[in-house]
Amino acid sequence: MPSQIALIHRGCPAAHTNWRIRIDSRVPWSNGNTMPNPLSKAIAAAASILLLCLPLAAQEQGLWRASNSTAKSITGDIALSDEKLNINFVTFTMVKVRSLEKAELGAAFDADTNVPGAGNLFRLNVPAARKFLHKNSLCGAEDTEWMATYTTGRSLRIAFFSGEKPPVFTLSAISDSTDLCGVFEYIR
Repeated sequence: MPSQIALIHRGCPAAHTNWRIRIDSRVPWSNGNTMPNPLSKAIAAAASILLLCLPLAAQEQGLWRASNSTAKSITGDIALSDEKLNINFVTFTMVKVRSLEKAELGAAFDADTNVPGAGNLFRLNVPAARKFLHKNSLCGAEDTEWMATYTTGRSLRIAFFSGEKPPVFTLSAISDSTDLCGVFEYIR
């Protein structure tokens, strides 16, 4: 009688990457017939959801080419990882504060909230004295304290903010904000 879930090993026992899980799509019934395995559909659905969510979390990581005039004249190309932002060969530590809601992304980046995309708010510290391309800084005479990201497809938008308090992401707050330093655009 075959089992519902079988662990299949291919190759050397020490190579953990060669282990695979096989879920039989049909399981035996007591009368000798088979019936659909209820676990196969549940596990397939869970795996699909996991695979759809993973790219959103890692979408902003990697190398990005400056695509708008602001990014080209101040930062040039950048690199993002889980905890680091690299601008012009200088690395800054950052901490993810939270994910941004669709309405917040729309307010901060004038984005269409019906288009698939994701964004996050990060805390970082880029001193005002740090100069990048053409002797420009991110926020003029103020330290850069916050970074909001918005990724969709192969594009990334970043808004940098000064000020100790987290930015408020509503249309009125963004339009009246003196802490918004600029919006920078990048592509892959």
